Amino acid sequence: MGASIVFDLGLSRLAPYLIFFIFLVNFIAVKLYWYSAIWYFDMIMHFIGGFWVGLCFFYLFPGKNSISGILKAILFVLLVGIGWEVFEAIVNSLTVHDSLDYSDTFSDLFFDISGGLCAILYIWRKQSRLLFVAEQAQ
Repeated sequence: MGASIVFDLGLSRLAPYLIFFIFLVNFIAVKLYWYSAIWYFDMIMHFIGGFWVGLCFFYLFPGKNSISGILKAILFVLLVGIGWEVFEAIVNSLTVHDSLDYSDTFSDLFFDISGGLCAILYIWRKQSRLLFVAEQAQ
């Protein structure tokens, strides 16, 4: 039952559009210097990225709607966020020679997790609606 509910959530349709949107906005943002011109832009991108990673977790591991599944989803988002921060630190040290900014790193991880939590709420609401409709049809 869990796999069919996740399939009905439309994650296979939503996730590709969302990642395309993220790549497109990131490309434009780099070209137009939005990351340095708009101080909160990085926060928005990390939030959307965390939301996408959270959706991908539930797509890759359907039926994980228990408390342990939710904790695993948060951990998954956190691990991907940490991986991204390591990548970002390596690229910055090789190209810009910036030192690691801990407040920016923790802010990025906070918004990654916040986006992941919103993905959990999104999945929960979609599943609740589907279950409600299924119960009403019986």
